[in-house]
Amino acid sequence: MTEMVYGAIPVRDGEPVIPKWWRTIDKLTLSCILGLFGVGLLLGFAASPPLAERNNLPPFYYVQRQAFFGILAMAAMLASSMMTPHMVRRLAVIGFIGTFISLAMLPVLGTDFGKGAVRWYSLGFASVQPSEFLKPVFIVVAAWMMAAAQEVNGPPGRMLSFVLMGTIVTMLVLQPDFGQASLILFGWGVMYFVAGAPLVLLSGIAGLVVLGGTLAYQNSQHFARRIDGFLSQDVDPTTQLGYAANAIREGGFFGVGIGEGQVKMSLPDAHTDFIIAVAAEEYGLVLVLIIIALYSTVVLRSFTRLMRERDPFIRLAGTGLAAIFGVQAMINMGVAVRLLPAKGMTLPFVSYGGSSLIAGGIAVGMLLAFTRSRPQGEIGDLLSGRGR
Repeated sequence: MTEMVYGAIPVRDGEPVIPKWWRTIDKLTLSCILGLFGVGLLLGFAASPPLAERNNLPPFYYVQRQAFFGILAMAAMLASSMMTPHMVRRLAVIGFIGTFISLAMLPVLGTDFGKGAVRWYSLGFASVQPSEFLKPVFIVVAAWMMAAAQEVNGPPGRMLSFVLMGTIVTMLVLQPDFGQASLILFGWGVMYFVAGAPLVLLSGIAGLVVLGGTLAYQNSQHFARRIDGFLSQDVDPTTQLGYAANAIREGGFFGVGIGEGQVKMSLPDAHTDFIIAVAAEEYGLVLVLIIIALYSTVVLRSFTRLMRERDPFIRLAGTGLAAIFGVQAMINMGVAVRLLPAKGMTLPFVSYGGSSLIAGGIAVGMLLAFTRSRPQGEIGDLLSGRGR
């Protein structure tokens, strides 16, 4: 009777894993992710053939690779979403140890592929970017530490998570990879805020971020060049930002037509960092708004379900994962329309990239696992004393 009153889902003993997963999963979020992947393949057909031609490869070489990595990403997402929060936490701890060591060894064993930043391991047939896989597992591990700190006689989890975050951000800045560093810092900051951090402490951390940005501007030509380009009143039409801005203007509301866009002929990163410019030029504002709606639905839907969660670890981890997912999409699209400095960040599930696709699949799978319906009352019941 209590479960009927408070909306809990009864536990069915012996229920098979897949039917139970389908009954408890957030189907709307799952549908939005599949929709984003479908849009990514559609745009891949438009954006990647010119690049394949320049590299003397078959026309749909990059589309086929995106489909292959996308299938792996979907499999990783589904597998992760079937796990219990305890299993996700255990996987995250193991994954964090491995990815942290991989990130630390990049200066010795990594490569920059001529881009000026040592971010990848070359495997010959593919490349791996450890920071992509580090983001979701760090979020889960940091959430575990913060949740443990709320227990009676618990460890100093907030301080430990701060030290870990600071170490990772420093390692990323030294690559340099300011985009991934900002995502790690933002995700941790959102969780710290939700965990009840004092406003004075958050203000102090914000001050440190401003100080770090100032020092980076003064000492890093890479960082300073991007900031100066962003603040400049005039945009060189022969730069990536210039091409992207022109493509978005040309697209208008309905686009210039399928296959008629020109930005993919000029932009070397049209299939990755500036894929939204291809969407805007060929399909217009209509498709861009659909893409924004899909991302917004995933984030808002996840936050709504997490607000009813009693377990502080699940609430913190899910909030951090949803936050970095949404902010990464916002940064990518913000760069294309020159609302933000260039950061070299992919659009989740839409841009081409093996590491970003698979790591994104794992991250969203974890988020789906945390937002599954569980046999509990809402947190409001607990606060009012009714759920005890």
